[in-house]
Amino acid sequence: MKLDPKFESALTVQQYQTKESIEGVQIIDQPFHRDDTGNFTELGRINDQGELETFEDFKPKQVSLSIMLPKVVKAFHIHKKQDDVWYVSPDNRLLAILVDLREDSPTKGNIMRVILGGGSNSLLRIPAGVAHGAGNPWHTPTKLIYFTNQQFSPESPDEYRLPWDYFGADIWRKSRG
Repeated sequence: MKLDPKFESALTVQQYQTKESIEGVQIIDQPFHRDDTGNFTELGRINDQGELETFEDFKPKQVSLSIMLPKVVKAFHIHKKQDDVWYVSPDNRLLAILVDLREDSPTKGNIMRVILGGGSNSLLRIPAGVAHGAGNPWHTPTKLIYFTNQQFSPESPDEYRLPWDYFGADIWRKSRG
């Protein structure tokens, strides 16, 4: 089929190949059960060794809840010792940006954009050394539940900051397709 040349020159093809990944980052789908009374999801089981069974060698030491208002960006921070596991309900939505800053990582410098919630039901593991932040570019508040394998200490926090736009302000914009 021949198209009008003024439209033909503006056409692009969406890219469907696998997106960049970061060594050690895991996204694990969780079962989600719905019926006419509501819904249910199990966030994790803790085995006899105190590990979250979904992730090998992850022993939760703290569970927290963060509520992000619309149009908010909380970024970037990095932990040198702590891993995080994030969860956003399918009824909420959160944009997570991850950047591998580990010197010896085979994926050093890789950037991942992950949408949590938004109909999906997944846990996201963020290893130590991976800078991460969260954005809510939508119009309703969202809730992030997260597990950490270290307890937060205001006296000696394992939390190091980078400016929210360190990797460019456009990184937080919604994709337009």
